[in-house]
Amino acid sequence: MRLLYSALWWIGMPLVLFRLWRRGQKEPGYRQHIGERLGFYPPLPDPHARFIWVHSVSVGETRAAEPLIDALLRDYPGHAILLTCMTATGRATGAQVFGKHGARVLQSFLPYDTGFMCARFLRHFRPVACILMETEVWPNLVAQCKRHGVPVILANARLSARSLRRGKRFASLLRPAAEAIDVVGAQSDADAARLRDFGARHVEVTGSLKFDVQPPTEMVERGLAWKRALGERKVLLCASTREGEEQLILDALGKLGKVDWLTVIVPRHPQRFDEVAEMVRAQGLTLRRRSGMQDAFDADGVDVVLGDSMGEMFAYYALCDAAFIGGSLLPLGGQNLIEAFALGKPVLVGPHTFNFQTITQDAVAEGAAARVADSAELMRAWTALLAHAADAQRMADAAHDFAYRHRGASGRTLALLHPLLSGRPSPA
Repeated sequence: MRLLYSALWWIGMPLVLFRLWRRGQKEPGYRQHIGERLGFYPPLPDPHARFIWVHSVSVGETRAAEPLIDALLRDYPGHAILLTCMTATGRATGAQVFGKHGARVLQSFLPYDTGFMCARFLRHFRPVACILMETEVWPNLVAQCKRHGVPVILANARLSARSLRRGKRFASLLRPAAEAIDVVGAQSDADAARLRDFGARHVEVTGSLKFDVQPPTEMVERGLAWKRALGERKVLLCASTREGEEQLILDALGKLGKVDWLTVIVPRHPQRFDEVAEMVRAQGLTLRRRSGMQDAFDADGVDVVLGDSMGEMFAYYALCDAAFIGGSLLPLGGQNLIEAFALGKPVLVGPHTFNFQTITQDAVAEGAAARVADSAELMRAWTALLAHAADAQRMADAAHDFAYRHRGASGRTLALLHPLLSGRPSPA
């Protein structure tokens, strides 16, 4: 089955590269470092570097990896980190988050999942271990790691019931890869059970690394400064919204008529910023784009602020009075709600949160979050929080406590990694 899978990669490679080039029209980062995706790399700055390789596919996984990477650099001073991703925004986030470590964190794109390209990657970087974040299990990649003697760890692992059902359709391809992983650190008991069902052998529950991410002081102070500039005006943040959701939110907002609060919308994908701006204008609402405000946050007379800047999500959370987490109004699985909890914000989510199922259920049960059925109910829940300050404060306190009690995943993950990393020989 893996041979057929590899053949399909090679047959489809012209289409894959064409799609990559087309995507680069809106996001130039996709037209950079294309050779890396094919297994070709520039000379290493330090040919003798000992790399612990961490793969995080995009922005969310890269941010989640921060506490683990910081801990690895602290505990293994003789090693460097090789950080790979698949998206241009993920790479940009990596540069922003890990630039503080200088040459100890080297970035690259992961090659496409053919045996030839993965083998070239491993021979070039010679990592002492591979840490895959969350759900990134690639059959040829795992097979080549086994062939080259590189232990594989799946960290911060999650697997929804929906993904398990889909994965079982391709069990002959994916199950051997799951069985070949040396150790898995699962986010929850439910994730662990599904991963074992899928074939993973050594599975431990470590919790979510995202609870260990510390809000950057600079971003929090920036958001608080914006809040002071708004005075008494309240802010509803619609964070990490996905395709189709912004229109639903704007339709519900438009039906309310003139309101005295500010809505801030931060789309998940930067290539959609212009599209969402046009939606706001078409609704007859006044708009200001964050990218045009530079350091100031002047929203006087504005209905909606479009958060079209990169790397400021914690500032938006510090600014808001409540946060709706996108990807959940439509069946997209939901986005990360932990950052809002970390800053003690009441959280609203839609009905579709299978990407964060256990965390969302627990947060709702403990009063840190509330679930809404649709965009109209979202507006009703928000206005209820505005009308009942005590209820809003109780949710905020519960959110802060929820985030605090779930910390510690990075330490538990390191405990799984130490036996695999201890005593590893230098690359030949």
